[in-house]
Amino acid sequence: MKSYLIILFCWLYSPIIFSQNVNYATILNLDYRTSNDLCDHDRCKLDIYYPENVEDFPTVVWFHGGGLTSGEKFIPEQLKNSELAIVSVNYRLLPQANLSDCIDDAAAAIAWTFKEISEYGGDPNKIFISGHSAGGYLAAMVGLDKKWLYVYGIDSDAIAGLIPFSGHAISHFAYRQSKGMKDTQPSIDEFAPLYYVRPDAPPLIIISGDREMELLGRYEENAYFWRMMKVAGHTETYLYELGGYNHGDMATPAFHILKNHIKMILKED
Repeated sequence: MKSYLIILFCWLYSPIIFSQNVNYATILNLDYRTSNDLCDHDRCKLDIYYPENVEDFPTVVWFHGGGLTSGEKFIPEQLKNSELAIVSVNYRLLPQANLSDCIDDAAAAIAWTFKEISEYGGDPNKIFISGHSAGGYLAAMVGLDKKWLYVYGIDSDAIAGLIPFSGHAISHFAYRQSKGMKDTQPSIDEFAPLYYVRPDAPPLIIISGDREMELLGRYEENAYFWRMMKVAGHTETYLYELGGYNHGDMATPAFHILKNHIKMILKED
């Protein structure tokens, strides 16, 4: 019998109950850079969905997937009507951009959120970073490697929580492909979240699909990420494997874990 870290239907947590009397507003295609000279078309824009009559609400900055080569920002349906704000981000894509551009765009969008969310009623001390697949990789990279946010005047340790969905912990496969490496050849270098394990990082909630249904060892690399964070002395690292869910489908139940961890983190504070 295999030993799984599995949340079946995510029923191990108490349900989140949200007010029914909250109005939500959506603003589309805001620029998150002061100059768009770096970006073509709409890649450096974000959407914000937020509760209009709630004070000091938490915010989830959400990065879409697509292997860093495709994808568009969207507001996840599972996060709507939850008394959360969602900041959904487009970023530059490979091969027109390089990997540093993608990560820098993610950092710029997070910095925008820290500096602007209070204008919409949100609390900058309650900003959580998440995303699926390539988006999960970006969330982990910006949260673990402090240099990306530092250039925007933000300490990454101010992030309330990092919640990557099925993101790479090793160097991203698109980056490895650009170096002529095979998908089956892993690497851990400056473009790997694993390279930056440290005890003082924000709370880290790692969520993966079923290890037998995920992409190329995605669960195992994240399990090693979890273990090394623990070994490094980080006490708030969690790992979930969603049995029966593949890489794409795992996002739906993962949102429930995200919302419950936000609830727990805010309650502890």
